[in-house]
Amino acid sequence: MQAALAITAAEYLRLVWKTSSFVTEPADIYERVTPDLPVILAMWHGQHFLIPFIKRPHHRAKVLISRHRDGELNARVAERLGIGTIRGSGHLGTGFVVKGGVSAFREMLATLEDGCTVALTADVPKIARVTGIGIIKLARASGRPIYPLAIATRRRIELNTWDRTSVHLPFTSGAGVVGQPVRVPPNADPDVLESARLALQASLDGATARAYALADRA
Repeated sequence: MQAALAITAAEYLRLVWKTSSFVTEPADIYERVTPDLPVILAMWHGQHFLIPFIKRPHHRAKVLISRHRDGELNARVAERLGIGTIRGSGHLGTGFVVKGGVSAFREMLATLEDGCTVALTADVPKIARVTGIGIIKLARASGRPIYPLAIATRRRIELNTWDRTSVHLPFTSGAGVVGQPVRVPPNADPDVLESARLALQASLDGATARAYALADRA
């Protein structure tokens, strides 16, 4: 059943992408990000469904997905769309210490060291639009920059869920916006980490607002 659902979901998302037109901001983002590869891609929960389609054929990428049973479907969809998966998740206050977080953190570090981009949601489970410290610690440990990313479509269904999930509809227009990257020095102390966390949260909020503004433009 999960395999059938994954195929259906993946092909539906492919239909949305292929029947829609998107603007990208900044327009030269691929040229800008190339010198920084591999990078850490950050997005909000519930806004991630079209992320696999931004990958160029020569790019390598993996996404962090929870070990929860709901995560299994997401993992199958991602893999069908050509994105590798890392299983685990974080927890407010302890970063990636629980829920398979320690092993996932190590795997993300190894993935980045191998030259492969890592994508993950920046907010912790059940607390929408509040950046967790785990992604900041990943940037400090890996030395890789965090690029905040938001994708929005004009035709969508917004669910009344904790993460404000947007279900994209086909035959629409949309926008993909990348915010100001956040870089964390390897010797960052708790105060610097907190400043970076707040900077990422602000950058993701700005990118999200801009993406929806562009998508909803008449």
